[in-house]
Amino acid sequence: MSTGQFLLNAGGSRLHIASGDSPAFPYQPLGEMGKAKQETRPWSSYIWDSWNKSPEERKFLRRLDACLITYAALSYFSKYLDQQNVTNAYVSGMQEDLRLHGNQLNYITASWTVGYVIGQIPSNMLITRIRPSIWIPAMELIWSSLTMCLALSKNFTTLCAIRFLVGLAESTFYPAIQYVIGSWYKKEELAKRSSIFHTASAVGPMVSGFLQAGVYNGLNNRGGVAGWKWLFIIDGVITIPIALLGFIIMPDLPTTTKPSIFYTQEQLDIAIKRMESEGRKPPEKFTKEKVLNFFSTWQIYTLVPLYVLFNNGNGGVTSMIFWLKSFNTPGHIVYTVGQINTYPLGIYSLQIVTTLIYAWWSDAVVARWPPVISKTRF
Repeated sequence: MSTGQFLLNAGGSRLHIASGDSPAFPYQPLGEMGKAKQETRPWSSYIWDSWNKSPEERKFLRRLDACLITYAALSYFSKYLDQQNVTNAYVSGMQEDLRLHGNQLNYITASWTVGYVIGQIPSNMLITRIRPSIWIPAMELIWSSLTMCLALSKNFTTLCAIRFLVGLAESTFYPAIQYVIGSWYKKEELAKRSSIFHTASAVGPMVSGFLQAGVYNGLNNRGGVAGWKWLFIIDGVITIPIALLGFIIMPDLPTTTKPSIFYTQEQLDIAIKRMESEGRKPPEKFTKEKVLNFFSTWQIYTLVPLYVLFNNGNGGVTSMIFWLKSFNTPGHIVYTVGQINTYPLGIYSLQIVTTLIYAWWSDAVVARWPPVISKTRF
């Protein structure tokens, strides 16, 4: 802020703030004071939105980012690591060892999808009744344990059954973590935070590809265990500590989180006031009227089809790995296992960069539609 600038408090009196100073009053998100701060938003806040906030709020956001966003990113990384590994295992010897053929890989993938679809709505209803700091890490422990069980698979049927259960457990994470993030952050803060954890969906497949290449070259047949089985074991070993970390640092909602070494009562009060300034209310009981209102909102009938199209459009990314393997024929190897697993990874690198660009743009204009419309042009 420039020297000599004034802010109005809720009572209408003026408060002078020297250049570079922060307001010398308790956190207060409402009233003319908050509006004046929005109108005089410094350019640095477009780089990172907490830089124009009071010291108390900045300290709170640093702790929240360090706990919630760090755990969200690590867990989403592990989720995609465990989600992608079947594809990497398939092209690294699992197909031959288990004599998979025809459309059986598609059926294995569909088994995961069925579990994922079935579990999403019930898990989102449960997250409003069970503490997120328990429910989300617990589901992560379950899916990581099931992932390790894939190394014990002997046939197609076992693979389908375990993948269905993995999908059921993983269905909790994405909608639940978005619900929790949306319960703590303001509108102009959401896109950046969501995108930071969302880029983990690209990092997971990248690491899975490099990991499978390294595992195949270094551990294949070590201890009599095939390289593709080692991938499932190592992925589980990576995920379990992340889940255990979630029990420690994952917060609940602003209205239900208790004071701890991570958050003081004053910081939790700031969190509640921030959400009140956004017009967000604490969770309430389900009623027939609420359910009917939910199905009458335009977002359901607009955003759901868009997300379906978005996911279908991404199908080509995972198909490249099979396209590379198709060049190999009995007695003639064009691409090694390492090359098949690593060549498609440049796509995910580009995804990380563009995701972050769109997110910063969205928060800068405090609107979601400009980057969405821009993306559809490609």
